[in-house]
Amino acid sequence: MKKKLIEFKNFGFKYDSQQNYTLKNINLDIYEGEKVLILGESGCGKSTLCNSINGLVPFFYSGIIEGSLKINGKNTKDMSIFEISKIVGTVLQDPDNQFIALTSAEDIAFKLENLCVNKETMYKKVLEVSKLIGMDNFLNSNPHNLSGGQKQKVTLGGAIVDEIDILLFDEPLASLDPKTSKNTIELINTITHKTNKTMIIIEHRLEEILKLNLDKIVLLSDGEIIFSGAPNDLLKSDLLKKCGIREPLYLTALKYAGIEISKDLDLENLNNIDKNLIQPSLNKFYNSLNYECEDKLNKTPIFECKNITFSYNNSKKILEDVSFKVFENELLCIVGKNGAGKSTISKLMCGFMKNNSGSFIFNGKDITNYTIYQRSNIIGYVMQNPNQMISHTIVFDEISFALKNLNLNSNEIKEKVNEILKICDLYEMRNWPISALSFGQKRRVTIASILVMNPKILILDEPTAAQDFKHYTQIMEFIKSLTNHGITSIMITHDMHLLLEYADRCIVISDGKKIGDDIPSKILSNEEIIEKANLKQTSLHELSIKCNIKSTEDFINKFITYDRSIRNK
Repeated sequence: MKKKLIEFKNFGFKYDSQQNYTLKNINLDIYEGEKVLILGESGCGKSTLCNSINGLVPFFYSGIIEGSLKINGKNTKDMSIFEISKIVGTVLQDPDNQFIALTSAEDIAFKLENLCVNKETMYKKVLEVSKLIGMDNFLNSNPHNLSGGQKQKVTLGGAIVDEIDILLFDEPLASLDPKTSKNTIELINTITHKTNKTMIIIEHRLEEILKLNLDKIVLLSDGEIIFSGAPNDLLKSDLLKKCGIREPLYLTALKYAGIEISKDLDLENLNNIDKNLIQPSLNKFYNSLNYECEDKLNKTPIFECKNITFSYNNSKKILEDVSFKVFENELLCIVGKNGAGKSTISKLMCGFMKNNSGSFIFNGKDITNYTIYQRSNIIGYVMQNPNQMISHTIVFDEISFALKNLNLNSNEIKEKVNEILKICDLYEMRNWPISALSFGQKRRVTIASILVMNPKILILDEPTAAQDFKHYTQIMEFIKSLTNHGITSIMITHDMHLLLEYADRCIVISDGKKIGDDIPSKILSNEEIIEKANLKQTSLHELSIKCNIKSTEDFINKFITYDRSIRNK
């Protein structure tokens, strides 16, 4: 019989700074070796639940606790945060906030140093853990200089180095390219298999995290558990839609095709679904749909990157001879693996860095020598990490900051800010301290602070990372609506769903070079580009092949067009 490691009984928690309870009547058991997904829309209490397990609630976030929480049979009220940390390890969403050393080896060893472990044992343990996570060749590297996936591995190594029993992951896939996300999932599976550790994951990307072969999904809504059970049972219910959670694309396609979601379907894994139960209806659905591609290539570009080359201090080229056009009112995505040069090209466009050669053209005029201030009237930039943009303590003040510098009167500022707050679903939080917001809510604040300035071109670096489906849709529909106001959007993203659902065109960068420029469905049907750029074919591609549909690319285009029409009703 499995050992019970975590036991919530009628548990509730209210932050000192808030009037209402964030968690209410939580009853949940988690056992040794289980892989558990904590799911729910932003603000439902997922992070608070996990912070209760790792001791940050109430030792760092003070408040009132009701009921009880036992870890390894002991009530947490009778434990110190040090005792809890010897059982529970946490891998944060933003690895940079977790590093404390100058090399990966020192960072992994930090916990052992605090436990006064002797050097010989420490060296042996660090090497053992680094091999487990695949980082033994990077022990002398500065963790801040590693790729996103490598950074996450180092923080994972630091968490498991002292034989903890429980690992918490906060949005582990949020900032990773598709292939690295797949590798992270495989690594979590490997660690579970080899060590029998209990894994608790907060993640919005349900379709990808299902590859973990989860034992249990816990669905939260408004601070309460409304489902706790097997993934297949949740996928067959209507709870995902009710809670604003994106269901796997293949499941949506099956529903559109009129296929009954019965007990005979193993929905957790597309490969396990009996083809004979779905193929006739899916092919009929495919044949009933139409798709016409809008040709933008003959239109006049609003912006051009011409032969852009860039390197730091004349060292290895980060970008080499990159050229592409941006057309007015289109929604363009730039994709590629972590470290490919995607963020670099956007920073060069904004003038934050100076390209070695090449030029930038806006409406036929060379703006290569424009200052950052001059370019800011043309291009707005939303950074990937919201903490690097935020400069005020209150939400309203952060979003209104740029408008105040334009010497607008208070009524004009209030009207503009409130409009953006409502669009970004932040109006109720307008007077909140930013420190009280989740990572996803902070991201919406930074997007709002740029959108309020109404730039001609908007560059967004991973705008939907860490967003639930409700806020993902709201933000993307808003960005899409900006085309009606003459604003062109460029998005850097790892989200293949976003790419398919919203992008008019896609630029692919790999190792500093442009290797693709086409509509998303063609990019994601090109195996050579997928391999070079660490992209991933979506489940629609897998479903199409499984059911012998004549053209995978055509099926994807037809599905996306139909899905948009349904969601826009």
